[in-house]
Amino acid sequence: MSSNGLVEEHYTSGRLVQKITTALATLGKAPRTVTIDDLAPVDEFHIGGRQATEEIVGQLNLSRNDHVLEIGSGLGGAARFVADRFGCRVSGIDLTGEYVETGRVLNEWVGLAARIAFHHGSALDTTFDDAAFDAAYMLHVGMNIADKERLFAEVARVLKPGATFAIYDVMTTGGETLDFPVPWARGPETSAVATPVAYKAALTAGGFEIVAERNRRDFAIEFFENLRARTVRADGPPPLGLHMVMGADAATKIANMIGDIEEGRVAPVEIFARRGPG
Repeated sequence: MSSNGLVEEHYTSGRLVQKITTALATLGKAPRTVTIDDLAPVDEFHIGGRQATEEIVGQLNLSRNDHVLEIGSGLGGAARFVADRFGCRVSGIDLTGEYVETGRVLNEWVGLAARIAFHHGSALDTTFDDAAFDAAYMLHVGMNIADKERLFAEVARVLKPGATFAIYDVMTTGGETLDFPVPWARGPETSAVATPVAYKAALTAGGFEIVAERNRRDFAIEFFENLRARTVRADGPPPLGLHMVMGADAATKIANMIGDIEEGRVAPVEIFARRGPG
């Protein structure tokens, strides 16, 4: 199986729409009454969830007339937040077909299908036009993409000159081997974590100027401790949550992730870069 196939297999769980529908029913919700806030516990698959999304996209200075690109759109929680909060259009691309199809269904549920388009494919080779987007972001995606220079060159191609690209990824901050499985990989064969230095070098090679960088280690530790407490509680995990997309070994993945962060092997890092004029 190709590396792309292995990554897609890792994230595919099956019957996600049915699972979400069933979980919502236990919360007294249905597709016709659900809101983007109701869905946030399951469709914001990155450290910090909705809080992290708000902080990151809030720095993009988006407006209603903007067309925004999301690399690795997943179930679409961040895209729905952006479209709802700022009134702009969002296009997302993701390697996992089930995520794309589920995201489209959820867009219909919350009445945002006209403003959001999800595409199934590789972020390394998109079909978007040159200079099509006013801004771009990716949230916990680069850990599965080894060729970051090619990735960032493709993002630069589809961004307008001067546009901002926000990255929020888990990056290596120590030389030790990670404990697997983790939320993005069952083993090292599909993990492509890299240092912030490597990210910045790849961005620069792709035509970006680095604007800002922030390590979110302390924020991550607090988030994962709270998530683990909710997931392994005595009466089981909550009806709607990230355990639905992480699978039966969600608690192990979370525990390993916390350990890797606490031991200084990795940390979530924000990098903001600006597309050059060329």
